[in-house]
Amino acid sequence: MNKDTDIQLSGPFKATDGSGRAHDVKAIRIFDEGYGAIDVYVDFAASIAGLHKDKALIAAIATQLSGLCYKGPALTAGDPVLQENKLMVLESPDEFNTYAAGKGWKDLAEEFGDDE
Repeated sequence: MNKDTDIQLSGPFKATDGSGRAHDVKAIRIFDEGYGAIDVYVDFAASIAGLHKDKALIAAIATQLSGLCYKGPALTAGDPVLQENKLMVLESPDEFNTYAAGKGWKDLAEEFGDDE
């Protein structure tokens, strides 16, 4: 989590899943640069196996980001192969890029803009 390539968006908080069970989130983070779509990494203190598509849990994460000034469409469940026992990977909408840029994220695609 403390890698040089990470931007931490949130520290620890609790998020509740659809069955009402609370989970300790350690952090929400993104990589500092990428091409267009941003994957949002949510690190949990304990296993969340089977909960990667839980709408209530994803909504709780979105609420945390809203409290940190993200205004935009909801995040969605990410690619199933990216999910781990203590890690949820969410896909962000294009509107998230502006928020991420304000946190220091660099869009590498901008460097290769049209030369016309």
